Amino acid sequence: MKKIIFSALIAFLFVFNAQAQEASSSSQDYSKWQARFRIISVIPSPGDNLDGLDVDISTSFVPELDFTYFFTKNIAAELILGTTKHDVEVGDNLSNIDLGHVWLLPPTLNLQYHFYAGDFKPYVGAGINYTIFYGVDEGDVAGMDYENSFGFSFQAGVDYSLNDKWFLNLDLKQLLLSTDVDVDTGAGVLPVEVDINPFIIGLGVGRKF
Repeated sequence: MKKIIFSALIAFLFVFNAQAQEASSSSQDYSKWQARFRIISVIPSPGDNLDGLDVDISTSFVPELDFTYFFTKNIAAELILGTTKHDVEVGDNLSNIDLGHVWLLPPTLNLQYHFYAGDFKPYVGAGINYTIFYGVDEGDVAGMDYENSFGFSFQAGVDYSLNDKWFLNLDLKQLLLSTDVDVDTGAGVLPVEVDINPFIIGLGVGRKF
């Protein structure tokens, strides 16, 4: 599955890079490509199917990089790249069990519509992501196994032009993301369905090409 996703992303970049090169010889009133660098806050909204216990997943602050290709002046596709580390606990009102930490790599592809209002360019988008879980630390249990999974992405944001090339960016995203987790308690394996559903707030700078 990882090879399929990677191949699809490579094909996406190859096809639209070829289109951008074809269009470069003609005059355009907008830039075909742009890139952004953001600092993001990833705020999970966890849920689970455990009776009497709640999963808690920590908030993470990390850098993020994205690349956007414009099919037209208004319609674009954005590939979002970043990775986050989250501490995980499970418990009730009396005590918690440390489930260690896990890294998430959720490459996300959104289709966007951009509006124009002077130096401001609001946009909305929606798409899909495929989240890869890695770098697992088991904490106080014998083992943790996270299943990689697909999810949906919803997005809204605004770019503010500083000049012809550079702009500021504010971006909000909601990922609908769940995973199946096998928790090895030492006495047996406990299967758990965990909703992560992170809300992501990003602030950064971008450049047009």
